[in-house]
Amino acid sequence: MLKTRVLTAIVILPVVLGLLFAGSDRAWTIFALVIALLAGWEWSRLCGFSAAATLAYQGIGVATGLALAALWQFDPARFSAVALAGYVVATGFWIIAVPLWLRLKLRPSPWVLGLAGLAVIWPLWAALVELRAASPWVLLAITSIVWIADIAAYFAGRRFGKRRLAPAISPGKTWEGVAGALVAVLAYGILLDGLAYSRVTVLSPFFGAAGGAVAVVAMLALAVLSVLGDLFESWMKRGAGRKDSSSLLPGHGGVLDRVDALTSSLPVAALLVSFV
Repeated sequence: MLKTRVLTAIVILPVVLGLLFAGSDRAWTIFALVIALLAGWEWSRLCGFSAAATLAYQGIGVATGLALAALWQFDPARFSAVALAGYVVATGFWIIAVPLWLRLKLRPSPWVLGLAGLAVIWPLWAALVELRAASPWVLLAITSIVWIADIAAYFAGRRFGKRRLAPAISPGKTWEGVAGALVAVLAYGILLDGLAYSRVTVLSPFFGAAGGAVAVVAMLALAVLSVLGDLFESWMKRGAGRKDSSSLLPGHGGVLDRVDALTSSLPVAALLVSFV
């Protein structure tokens, strides 16, 4: 299992980094669109639809993706406005609806979950497109928050974990793991802040003047949201009786299993970046 996981990562990582830094805007946008469509297909299998409703929902997802891609291509200004509205909706969903659903153990109807999927997947796609357009380094720096938080939570949880974060949803996650994630992201934020003051980089505008502390706090908030995204996808899978969202990525599960933490953090990050 570990060997398969590593081999899959070795194949995928160069492709992602190559497209991120060397690919054209169109190539990256199409790549992100494929990710979103695959994630939407997986989401349709977690909602509890009938076979006919699953096909209908998948059709809605494809139509939504193509419409947004056409808007990006032919009317960038309107696409940015639509994307911003999507970020606002996604932010409200993650900070209000998801905590309520998880706390109250409320599983809405399949079509409510399906609508939620649109608010999860397409703002993520727009954020991938717009943040990369701002700078590949900006997108990489933000996604690194999620990766650092995930790795730190894993090791801190294994070493110190005692109190379960959400045993009914994801038994392996602990409060100590979350604390470890926040400490690691705090260190990462301080490092970026120091670099912004020592030299001018593409990230300097986010940390300049008196904004360093604000940026670090925002990074910590994104780390918390990444944990929430991970928990929510686990909750979706448990409700559907599935271990993984699919088997598209050998050793890793599905696309949603790899981008779950990004679905909650990246649209919010894009919303925050829009104010800089």
